[in-house]
Amino acid sequence: MSRIGNNPIAIPAGVEVKINNGEITVKGPKGELTQSFDLVEVSAEDGQITVSRNGESKEEKAKHGLYRSLISNCIEGVSNGFKTEQELVGVGYRATVTGQLLELNLGYSHTIFMQIPSEVKVTAEAVKGKPPLVTFESINKQLIGQVAAKLRSLRPPEPYKGKGIKFKGEVLRRKAGKTAAK
Repeated sequence: MSRIGNNPIAIPAGVEVKINNGEITVKGPKGELTQSFDLVEVSAEDGQITVSRNGESKEEKAKHGLYRSLISNCIEGVSNGFKTEQELVGVGYRATVTGQLLELNLGYSHTIFMQIPSEVKVTAEAVKGKPPLVTFESINKQLIGQVAAKLRSLRPPEPYKGKGIKFKGEVLRRKAGKTAAK
């Protein structure tokens, strides 16, 4: 029994849902998203969306909860949107934005340029005394996560000094360095 898949999804005010041949289109104040599905039945009635599976095979059980979560993310995205913040911790680490191009100085001998997809809005701010902050906003949760993971992969945080690109509020597990032997 899928615990996630059995939960109904509430449709907030201002969100329009259309279901056609294995595809659901969700339109809201922030934009429009489309999600395809298979092996499950999706129905919208009384301001709620329910996802049910046709059989009891392992694949159908797995996709039951998956598609319920994906449709829920679509509805959340078009109504509220998603936001991810990352800090650049390190001496001389900087980020500037020009249109959809993110320019990064991460302690390498060269500047890194990262092209951001048009569906994602990016901002970079530097406040004195705090590490530079890069913020991504989008209606697509999967895309924003992919862009954030790509940025983090350029300089993952290291466990000794904590330098690198980390999510805001993330707590890193720190290691003790070598001690001087006498």
